[in-house]
Amino acid sequence: MIASWLTENPLAVFALLLGVSVLVPPLVRRLHLPDLVGLLMAGVLIGPFGLGWLNQEEPTVKLLSDVGVIYLLFIAGLEIELAEFARIRLRSLRFGLLTFALPMAGGLLLGLGFGYSLLSAVLIGSILSSHTPLGYPIVRSYGAMREEAVTVAIGGTILTDIAALVVLALCMGLARGDLTAMGVVALLLRVVVYAALVVLVITRVGKALVQRNVNNDSPLFVAVLLAVFLAALAAELAGVEKIVGAFLAGLAVNAVLPEGRVKEQVIVVGATLFIPVFFIDLGLMLNLPVFARTMAGSLFALLLIAILIGSKGLAAWWAGRLYRYNGAQMLTLWSLSLPQVAATLAATFVGFRGGLLDEQMLNSVLALMVVTASLGPWLTAQAMPRLGASAAAALTPANDGQLALRRKGLAVLVPIANPEQERRLLELARLLAGIDTAPAGGAPAGRLLPLKVVAPERAAAGRAWLQQAQAQPVVQPLLRVDSDGALGIARAALEQDADLVVMGLAAPDRLGRRLLGDWLFGDLVDATCRLVSCPVVVARLQQAPSASQRLLVPIKDLTAAALEQFQLAERLASSRCQAGASTAAQAGATITVLHLHDPHLPAAERDQLLAQLQRWGEGPVPVEIVLQPSQAIEADLLAASASHDLVILRSQRRVVAGLPIAASDRVGRLLRRLNCSTLVISDPLRS
Repeated sequence: MIASWLTENPLAVFALLLGVSVLVPPLVRRLHLPDLVGLLMAGVLIGPFGLGWLNQEEPTVKLLSDVGVIYLLFIAGLEIELAEFARIRLRSLRFGLLTFALPMAGGLLLGLGFGYSLLSAVLIGSILSSHTPLGYPIVRSYGAMREEAVTVAIGGTILTDIAALVVLALCMGLARGDLTAMGVVALLLRVVVYAALVVLVITRVGKALVQRNVNNDSPLFVAVLLAVFLAALAAELAGVEKIVGAFLAGLAVNAVLPEGRVKEQVIVVGATLFIPVFFIDLGLMLNLPVFARTMAGSLFALLLIAILIGSKGLAAWWAGRLYRYNGAQMLTLWSLSLPQVAATLAATFVGFRGGLLDEQMLNSVLALMVVTASLGPWLTAQAMPRLGASAAAALTPANDGQLALRRKGLAVLVPIANPEQERRLLELARLLAGIDTAPAGGAPAGRLLPLKVVAPERAAAGRAWLQQAQAQPVVQPLLRVDSDGALGIARAALEQDADLVVMGLAAPDRLGRRLLGDWLFGDLVDATCRLVSCPVVVARLQQAPSASQRLLVPIKDLTAAALEQFQLAERLASSRCQAGASTAAQAGATITVLHLHDPHLPAAERDQLLAQLQRWGEGPVPVEIVLQPSQAIEADLLAASASHDLVILRSQRRVVAGLPIAASDRVGRLLRRLNCSTLVISDPLRS
């Protein structure tokens, strides 16, 4: 009944897919499972072998799923740090060769061992050699897009998928008897010319579009979508799988599209709408009874899966040894190169319809897809915390931290509306900029940049303010005329190469209802946090910043972000020396670093954590390190804040189902309950 109704109502199918995409991820997070695995399970439930509501041949499902896999690889290319990718392109190439050649050899031997012809065995090997980095959304949620191991793994995708699909084209041509030596050369030239044209055309046209539509987002957004789908279509015409075209389009768009609202909108549309449908579609394919029989009774299927997992793992280990990677980086390489989905399925169906592969291979590949599509993201979820922990072990205060707060003066941008009311905010910015203290090692002095953004109709009043503000010493006031306040702040920060943006949090009403409401749901502060490419310090000041003597710094993990959080506190405490005391200790300034950890944390890990924090505290400010077991983190943090003047929190921007969230739920609850001055450092979205 429901199935027939859905078949006749494409709009209902679309609504069902959206509902599953919205409801399932929060439920599976409670089970500590990746969102992607939950969507896969939901597809099984509503699919033809579950409730029977949807099937894979439904046109709406097929269209959205195809767009989803295109978007998956497009976003991967769009978010690669191009300078880093260029630096390690040879590493990506070597890893791509390894993760292609080893599964290729294993599949070839397996096919020959089970009686397949040489041509069929080569095709089986090529099917195993490609991969689709399904765990990339998990990488994004941890903010690890710029990790070298991630870039190497994603960069290897383009080589493996192109090579696998070229092998497929060669095998099918030889099987039909219509492929000559010249045909092979023509196919290879077609692929090379296609890749060069995609990058060249998108880069050239994109630069012109960006220059002509710098203040108009709509044409740019449509142009980006058009570039993605045209590149995917052209890939198929060139004899290459469409996901390769999407990845190349992502790299080309990345090179020309500046950070800002358009790039964020493009990512959100794909991550919230299309990519979840792709994973639901995978679940629709899964027949659990047949899958169980295949796994239990087919030696070929078991060996196929074992060879794939083992050869991909060996390639990751080999590359890791070659590049001197640690275990977490090797696990990242393995997890991202493991899933067999888009190119694998396409090659298998083509080979099956062309007579090179039989039903045994088709069923085995479906089992392979289910196992790797589940195992790959799960391993990625295990690798990301370990990757962060291994990076933390190498942090040193003298060399690390995005801002290197100990070593230089900062350019601090302060958007203001009324200088008289925001005197404390300007004082805070002055202290953070380090204007009154000489930076060490000949580093540039700090700059205080008050910024007034006015609408076009108030430009005259803005110019009057600018003339008055220019009379102040050591201050570089800025005026920007822009109808979008947040965008004006973001562009000014980019033009001035600002290290920090300092903003004030709106005061609450008597019931405290505006304390976070505006920030979390769309006011100027929230919009600025979404757009600005440097950290934003959001301040709620109960007293003058120079009057704060006891600073509390709660940290979760030892990361570069946590080190910057500590260094910011150290900078504020050190500034009290200006009042006449020769040291921060004589001025009465102290810092408490609070780490609330699991009560079952092993003693060895606790000692290692303490030793690392003690190295951080080897500076001019007295530092007390508190490692406290806790099962009620918020309550314990509130209790600790009662004896301090200022709490410095960090709100690491998360991407949940593609949506940028400005502050974690815990930070929101704490801000509602803290009674002392508070600073919240909001990381840039892509850091």
